[in-house]
Amino acid sequence: MTLRIDISGLPSERVRFAASPLAELTAMLHVLAAPGHHPQLAGWAADVWAGLRGDLADRLTEAEFLWRSSQADFLIPARPRATLAEELDDVDRIDDETYVTAALVTTCGSNRVHFPGASPLTDTTARERALEVAQARGARQEAFAQRLLADPAAVRAQVRHTLEACAGAFFDRAWAGVAVRLATDLRLKNDLLRRHGIGPALASVSGAVTLAPDGGRIIVDKVQDKATAARGAGVTFIPSVFGRPHLVAVHAPGWHPVVQYPVAEPSPAEPVSLETVTLRLEALSHPVRLRLLRTLARGPHTTSELANFWELSPPEVSRHLAVLRRAGLLTARRHGRYVRYTLNLPDLSALGVDLLAAVLR
Repeated sequence: MTLRIDISGLPSERVRFAASPLAELTAMLHVLAAPGHHPQLAGWAADVWAGLRGDLADRLTEAEFLWRSSQADFLIPARPRATLAEELDDVDRIDDETYVTAALVTTCGSNRVHFPGASPLTDTTARERALEVAQARGARQEAFAQRLLADPAAVRAQVRHTLEACAGAFFDRAWAGVAVRLATDLRLKNDLLRRHGIGPALASVSGAVTLAPDGGRIIVDKVQDKATAARGAGVTFIPSVFGRPHLVAVHAPGWHPVVQYPVAEPSPAEPVSLETVTLRLEALSHPVRLRLLRTLARGPHTTSELANFWELSPPEVSRHLAVLRRAGLLTARRHGRYVRYTLNLPDLSALGVDLLAAVLR
């Protein structure tokens, strides 16, 4: 499965490498919400939670749908700025329909076929679908989605205030610690781009990012089979320290393509491809089950959501989930009339770092 970004006819200078304070804050918030994805940062996450004021901790928990499973598109800027405040100002300029649709797509598990081309603010079917899937996520998320639909301006202001409060609580200190690593990585990427062209620059990003042989497309190994195009504004690559091992891609219609990639560790070990992992792990040799694992790595899902996501029948999904549960790779928990399946990260990690990196990216 790949994301294909059409860059045919795009000048090389429109392929941009830049650091983003907001994108790195979003990566930190994801670590706080899902520390199991980032065992090397578990100590940092525990220290941050221990030091947070109660009201800020509550607000982060309430709004975590924006960054837990996947990141809302407006949190990964196409035009990074020098400061968090400037980037939040850019978010404020987004109209309500765009903001709410992006937020609730994330609420609904990042599958944009839930309401393609329709805004939950104006379309009844899209609104009902958004609330239905938010309900499956729990009462807190359902209430937040209802408030966002009822009063977007108030909720948007609250989200901004929460992100601003993170600066003094932990972001400013962490950003100072990673800024040098990001700057070093950017010097390397921009030098490769200037001296050797797009292909070598992409090769240095990740083994999961390549330039098509014809030079007209960037190919990103991702959970969905999608295509988008880099128009006048081009495509932006944003390095991240806290985002490892995830490779985040913004590709929804109306948004400029953005890829947030993990900065290499001092002794990097590139993850092998999903195809190689499939060959190594006979127990997980079925491609559908691997796709389900990669979807569940984003967060808990119901059988119905997985079936809609992959355009499969619920009985077929149930059979694959049963196999994964017998292997100890999933857990199931009932929430009212919904049963949500969750990835068993410790047991998955025990199978090998290559598998973990391929599933989580």
